[in-house]
Amino acid sequence: MTTTEAPGGGVPPLVLVTGPEQILAERAIESTLEAARSLAPDLEYIRVDMEGYEPGQIGMHCAPSLFGGAKCVVVRGADQAGDDAQADLLAQIERPEEDVTLVVAHAGGNRAKKVVEAMKKSGARVLEAPAIKSDRDKADFAVNEFRRNRRKATPEAVRALVEAVGKDVRELASACKQLIDDTTGVIDDQVVATYHGGKVEATGFRVADAAIAGQAPEALRLLRHALASGVDPVPIVAILAIQLRQLIKVAGAGRASANSLAKTLGMAPWQIDRARRSLQGWDVEALGRAIQAVAAADHAVKGGGRDPEYAVERAVLTICDERHRR
Repeated sequence: MTTTEAPGGGVPPLVLVTGPEQILAERAIESTLEAARSLAPDLEYIRVDMEGYEPGQIGMHCAPSLFGGAKCVVVRGADQAGDDAQADLLAQIERPEEDVTLVVAHAGGNRAKKVVEAMKKSGARVLEAPAIKSDRDKADFAVNEFRRNRRKATPEAVRALVEAVGKDVRELASACKQLIDDTTGVIDDQVVATYHGGKVEATGFRVADAAIAGQAPEALRLLRHALASGVDPVPIVAILAIQLRQLIKVAGAGRASANSLAKTLGMAPWQIDRARRSLQGWDVEALGRAIQAVAAADHAVKGGGRDPEYAVERAVLTICDERHRR
């Protein structure tokens, strides 16, 4: 069998899962297995890891069974494949076995790149697992989680969820699932606060929002709560800097729509819309002075000052003052 066309429109003999995001790669593999099992309920699943690989394993596992039946051989960590494993993979890609689906997961990089190229050249089905790093990527991921489960979440809810649990994509996926399973109707920021309120209130994002809005009492209350909850001053200062820089970027971006500016600015559309609302009451000079105050706080909390908490508090008050100075 020399073609990679899937008989009857089913699962093709070659499937390439490429990209570093583990949760997306796992889902791509699982969806392939589910599709294969729907066609062959007695499908034999074999997993091959590159760690500890022994020459000939792939050929042995892909060989037709004495008793017949379909197989799915999943090769994980192909980006770590040594010379022997690469040679075995290339041989199998060149001569696929009938009733065998070979799934190759490659996280990226130059190692074993020949395997990726050979899979694509042979017409493999390519499933992408791109990295999810920025807040925009995480927000898009959360929106898609809700959408594929036929649920709607407001932009404010998505933002609150990313701020609360967005450090780890797997945790973000779990949080989305919890909200989908445990709630009904539209998911808004109040619903998110019910489930993740402690994390949301203690985050530096809420501190930054209040400071940028010039709400000094609220900003100080949130800041002191965050510090009392064990939040380190360093990330709070970092968040203040990020929020202010976003204001500066959006201020100089013109009047184009948020969707059209998102890629250029590296921000989610809702972040751009929020920044535009927050810019009321600010000018470039005031933003510059606020950035300088945060830079001084950054130096202080990283060892340049005696009292990191005081340094953050002073930066927050300076931001509030600059907001009202205009």
